[in-house]
Amino acid sequence: MTSETVTNVIQSIRGHRERFERFSRSLSAEELALPVPESTWSVKDFIIHLATLDIELVRWFDGVGAGKLDAGASNTDGSPFNLDDWNEIEVSKRRSQSLDEIFEEAARNREKLIDCLGRLEDAQIEQVVHFNGDNKRDPANVQFKLFLLGWARHDPIHVADMVKAMPDRAQDPEVVAWLNDPAVKWYQNAMAGPAKR
Repeated sequence: MTSETVTNVIQSIRGHRERFERFSRSLSAEELALPVPESTWSVKDFIIHLATLDIELVRWFDGVGAGKLDAGASNTDGSPFNLDDWNEIEVSKRRSQSLDEIFEEAARNREKLIDCLGRLEDAQIEQVVHFNGDNKRDPANVQFKLFLLGWARHDPIHVADMVKAMPDRAQDPEVVAWLNDPAVKWYQNAMAGPAKR
């Protein structure tokens, strides 16, 4: 039986994705090209990241569902998985694409991820999984349920990054209300500053 927590996560990510696409499509070509402070990416690069990360999450979440609690720590060939390298490759491959192309792929990736999430049960999400870390967060073991609840805010978390390049957008009342979430604020504080590794 599908977990109620997972059902709530799916509802959350659907709502955030609708808002995120609407927000992204409201941006001008000039805004999309702006470099994001404290990042090597542009505003558009963050959109590409959110459109593509689901590819890797499906692999990881399917692994967790099959009992492989460290599925996110290695590639399919067993070599160590590096999230930052993976993100950079996927973003780089799509920089010349239009927003229409990016969001068409994002919709396909998201539906695959929602299908994957829908197969998870309470017993599976209560497990402790290994997060391999990235350039700002150390590797850690975390309850998968807690990871999912935080990750459900991934879109607004990166909107908070994007508006650093667009101070006027950051003052928009709808954006302010959207980003007024303790988890989004916690994540922004946790990720502030230079890379750790």
